[in-house]
Amino acid sequence: MSNAAIGVMQSVPDRISLTALRRYFSVIIPANLIWEFAHMPLYTIWNEGTWGEIVFAAVHCTGGDILIAMSALVLALMMSGRGWPIVASTRRSVTVLTVVFGLGYTLFSEWLNSVIRAAWAYSDLMPIIPILDAGLSPVLQWIVIPLIAFWWASRPFSGHGNA
Repeated sequence: MSNAAIGVMQSVPDRISLTALRRYFSVIIPANLIWEFAHMPLYTIWNEGTWGEIVFAAVHCTGGDILIAMSALVLALMMSGRGWPIVASTRRSVTVLTVVFGLGYTLFSEWLNSVIRAAWAYSDLMPIIPILDAGLSPVLQWIVIPLIAFWWASRPFSGHGNA
């Protein structure tokens, strides 16, 4: 039974904006697809795979990126999403948590798939972050794209002055 059905109305700060969610994913989906194709030369598949394998890998990885973005966002919203993105403090905490969760999973996945499973390998062109032993491009992907997506998602709400 919904809150409205039992006579309990949510106040505006309690709600999560569907408009903001749509705007977030309107950036996340195409930006990750573009990024996957753009950094493909940094993986060995670029020189060793067929065009079909390269396209499949980019599309497949984009699907994974969407799932990571969705999972990281939902987890962040469950932890601190009350009033997102209208409430400024919530907007900041959801952004930080989502980036941390997405980046954390990406680092784990890069390690698992490049070191343990050897499902993919970096080419000599991929800059490696020494301490993390991870490629710079996927790390930047999970910082840059979500930050742009959150900027776009919260843009119509950031001028409200809510703390």
